Amino acid sequence: MHHATKNCFRVGRLVSAGRTTNRATWAAVEHLLSVNMACNNHVPKRNKVLTVENMNPNIRTMEYAVRGPIVQRATEIENELSKGAKKPYKDVVKCNIGDAHAMGQRPITFLRQVVSLCTYPELLKDNRFPSDAKERAQRILNCCRGQSVGSYSESAGLEVVRQDVAAYIEKRDGGIPSDPHNIILSAGASEGIRSVLKLLVSGEGKTRTGVMIPIPQYPLYSASVAELDAIQVNYYLNEENCWSLEIPELKRSIDEARKHCNPKCIVVINPGNPTGQVLSKENIENVIKFAAQEKLFIIADEVYQDNVYAKGCEYHSFKKVLTELGPDYAHMELASFHSTSKGYVGECGLRGGYCEAINLDPDVNLQLSKLISAKLCPTVTGQAAMDVVVNPPVEGEPSYELFIKEKKEVLSNLAQKAKLVADSFNALDGVSCNTVQGAMYAFPRVMLPQKAIDQAKKLGKQPDAFYAESLLEDAGICVVPGSGFGQVEGTFHFRTTILPPVAKITEVMERYTAFHTNFLNQYKD
Repeated sequence: MHHATKNCFRVGRLVSAGRTTNRATWAAVEHLLSVNMACNNHVPKRNKVLTVENMNPNIRTMEYAVRGPIVQRATEIENELSKGAKKPYKDVVKCNIGDAHAMGQRPITFLRQVVSLCTYPELLKDNRFPSDAKERAQRILNCCRGQSVGSYSESAGLEVVRQDVAAYIEKRDGGIPSDPHNIILSAGASEGIRSVLKLLVSGEGKTRTGVMIPIPQYPLYSASVAELDAIQVNYYLNEENCWSLEIPELKRSIDEARKHCNPKCIVVINPGNPTGQVLSKENIENVIKFAAQEKLFIIADEVYQDNVYAKGCEYHSFKKVLTELGPDYAHMELASFHSTSKGYVGECGLRGGYCEAINLDPDVNLQLSKLISAKLCPTVTGQAAMDVVVNPPVEGEPSYELFIKEKKEVLSNLAQKAKLVADSFNALDGVSCNTVQGAMYAFPRVMLPQKAIDQAKKLGKQPDAFYAESLLEDAGICVVPGSGFGQVEGTFHFRTTILPPVAKITEVMERYTAFHTNFLNQYKD
């Protein structure tokens, strides 16, 4: 037995026997403890099996700016304020992420009623719940094993919810059929997107899969591409034309990429994140034709399809446009995504989403089924929430009037804030912002003074990150630097949500105006 262990036993016997009452015995205890500590100092420490050096290098490469160091500092400042620290502001406004409820948006009553009834079926006996909410909940529970959302569902999701998703898509797209077997439910759209990307990645060297992503882009894509060790192929949106997709730029991007990888798919985010644009039907047609010509799989991130505000703008689904282009395009592989996190419900934490994957090779479909089965199933409460999004109250049902009132209120407030934010940015010297046509974000461009750029470089920071950090420290506004999304070299942006309530977003823009004016004065040439 090791000396240190023996000494511990000896001390234990002395204490348990009650022989610690005299000075001599205490001296013996102290001696044994000191010997024990000395022995411990000579025990070799075991090296960690997992270190930063030997861990998965793809994880080290990953970056996710939306929850980066600036956000961590924002949380620190919140803690400082709670302890009485004096700042030139009373709170931190986290405009870094599209988390509607965190910004004060109230839940849609009907959705919460259905989810509550599903999670606690005893409430089905409660007369305070409307009959249509009870019918929706009971229908979902009937599809659950043991009539409980605590049971596993099928890996692709509850059949009844997939049927409702297919019916929603068919109605949305003017009667173009949707097959429930092509629907996969997921824990938010992100999980579904990552599953499809996993299917696409293969090869080595020049045959390694390239994934075309828009710049600026949502960091989910760059992070996932890095994790999967695929090749990120950037194509730049045209800021001068409201962040449109230009075919010559797509062609330039893919031709460059083919020198070192095998571009296999193109990601399109519509409405745009972080850029807030809504693609025209003609623009979508051109992208589809490009993808057909270049033999690309299309990933259509359409989670903001309910978030369209600008006059003259309209959401067009990639599936509908592809189908309407005719038989030459009807065979194309397309995966499109929707989520409970965005739209007018903003239920980020419930983690509900779906993917519709069409025209996949049957053998690939089997492999996709195998892939998702390894995850067992998406959260069933999230599936219930997704069902309400695609199967809301209809006219004549008891909950319809309240549902429509709440939905319109959320979307009209977002439209008001979209205009307010863009107008406020454009009223300032050194800032320009395209119209926020849709989604939940503005992506203004800031013309930084050379002195500010030089100061940032001196500190070893990206200039837009330096600007965003200053905005947080001086005004208590947390945004994400444009470098976290990608941008044309030499330009500087940041992304901010439009989610805070109207009164709060007005205050945010007032704080920002004062900060920006002071910043320009501080670093003017």
